[in-house]
Amino acid sequence: MNGTIVTMQRSCDALLIPNGIPVTVREGEQVMITQAIGGTFTLQVNGNLVRLGPEDADALGIDPALIEKNSFVIPDTLDDDAIWETMATVFDPEIPVNIVELGLIYNMVLKEQDGGYVIDVEMTLTAAGCGMGPVLVEDVKDRLGQLPGVLEVNVELTFEPPWNQALMSEAAKLQLGML
Repeated sequence: MNGTIVTMQRSCDALLIPNGIPVTVREGEQVMITQAIGGTFTLQVNGNLVRLGPEDADALGIDPALIEKNSFVIPDTLDDDAIWETMATVFDPEIPVNIVELGLIYNMVLKEQDGGYVIDVEMTLTAAGCGMGPVLVEDVKDRLGQLPGVLEVNVELTFEPPWNQALMSEAAKLQLGML
């Protein structure tokens, strides 16, 4: 699917990458799908990159039944592994690697509270000025909030220490041709 050029079947809202400004991709425009992972689409439109959500798959001519709305399987039980696996379903819209492998998650704490769970996440971005930061934070909150028994998800965005390529996993470096 990556590299496929399609004609928009209908107009829909998207987010301009990397600043996160809302834009409209118009019906009839030709776009190139540059990334289709984690349930979202990154498109090249008139020389710009935009992010489109799974709810707009049909605008690309893709059968929505083929796209799982949440693009992850909700586990039956909640533990640290399930949380990390769920966070790994969130992808940077410019880099085809999930946020865990990119080293954007600095810390995660699971706490029991009032018969359920609270998850605290400390994360960063590849660049402090990235306008997609709030989008990634909401993606993490949304995904983790769907896990069984979760009452609350808190995500703190930090830039200390600043992100650098050394934080990436070996798998991410290999995938990006850095090894």
